[in-house]
Amino acid sequence: MKRSEINEILREGDAFIRSFGFPLPPFAYWPTERVLSDEAATIRARGMGWDITDYGQGRFDELGLFLFTLRNGLASDLGRGRGMVYAEKIMISRDRQVAPMHRHIVKAEDIINRGGARLVIELFASDASGAIDRDAQVSVPVDGVTRDLAAGAHLALEPGESVTLLPGVWHAFWGEGGDVLVGEVSTVNDDCTDNVFEMEIARFSDVQEDDVPVHLLVSDYPEVKAG
Repeated sequence: MKRSEINEILREGDAFIRSFGFPLPPFAYWPTERVLSDEAATIRARGMGWDITDYGQGRFDELGLFLFTLRNGLASDLGRGRGMVYAEKIMISRDRQVAPMHRHIVKAEDIINRGGARLVIELFASDASGAIDRDAQVSVPVDGVTRDLAAGAHLALEPGESVTLLPGVWHAFWGEGGDVLVGEVSTVNDDCTDNVFEMEIARFSDVQEDDVPVHLLVSDYPEVKAG
């Protein structure tokens, strides 16, 4: 993706989030030098901040996602079962823009429609090898009530509704009828190692530097690049 395109998506996304009265934390607007300073070491190490991806496919309007990681714990805390074992994101799923089919190895998450249009989630269970099971029923809690769905079912969430996705549940999602503000509350998030995609795609985008960044992305952080 071109940096100029990312900058425009960031501006539009920030305005969309604000339109719902959802304020981002102060570090979202820190200048580059402060984000790269020692003061922000924890923010960078935990992958907190802006995240725009087209999954390396160059078709953001069709296959992509806008994310901001508000808080994130540590895998080491999760491993010992105490400490900051949680994470939170705010996302924008555009109308008919697909976040591609994937599952997580460790992370359990609640996906929440925070406002806007309908959020549609396509769901599959995993087979014994972890691959998509295109025949088995998949069971997911929807706001605490278990729903038993056919393989490949489309679960529609209206504003205020949420679904819990446990590790191994395959899912893709998109906005229907307009853009959607999406919340994610989860166990510790590791986007470098904990995403298994159905397609051979990248989690982060390659960036063509044709403009100065409005905000650094998580994928711009030295720690993430090194990982």
